[in-house]
Amino acid sequence: MTHPITARQLFQTAYESRYTWDENFPGYSADVQLVQGDEVYTGKIRINRDLSVEVTGVADEQVEEGIYTQLRDIVTHRKCTNFEQSHGEHEFSLGQEDPNGAIEILVKGDSMGSNYKVRGNEISQVSRVMGRMAFIIDTHASLDTGSGYIATRYDATFRNSKTNQVTSVLKFEDTYEKIGDYYVMTKQIVQEYKDGTRTTTEFSYSNIKLLEPAAVS
Repeated sequence: MTHPITARQLFQTAYESRYTWDENFPGYSADVQLVQGDEVYTGKIRINRDLSVEVTGVADEQVEEGIYTQLRDIVTHRKCTNFEQSHGEHEFSLGQEDPNGAIEILVKGDSMGSNYKVRGNEISQVSRVMGRMAFIIDTHASLDTGSGYIATRYDATFRNSKTNQVTSVLKFEDTYEKIGDYYVMTKQIVQEYKDGTRTTTEFSYSNIKLLEPAAVS
């Protein structure tokens, strides 16, 4: 007799199917170029073995901060985190199945008010409410690395949680390449729709080099 799969099992499988960097990840350095309209900025970036982020040589402090934030997001998604550590305290229950075959996973006990949708072995939607801000991230395409999936095309819709009014929509398109044993982002195009205008920002990473492992004395 087969037991029906539980919401926790469904979510845990999808969570553990994400592509993450392993404990041997050495970090990497790269040149960065950011293009927004007519403006072009360049600099250097470094993601260290401990997953700390450095951005240097960018002429505009605000742009440098934007690149830093984007790299911190990359690290958050590539960091290998134990399921029990992240979600051990949470209660999961099954919600509705949508027309695309994604199953809603409802969560109790999460401080960020998170709910999810899982399609196959992938998390296809993340929904969170944080104070006055609510957002939903929908994944439309992903890369199968052979050792986990990476979302490559996804939208984030931000709303005022009190009025439900949409405040902005971000559309992302990410490109990854395998450098040595690790997949790293080489390009990200972000389109932001806000107050009736569209802004396109393009991040490009080149001259990517894995850092040398620390010598053991």
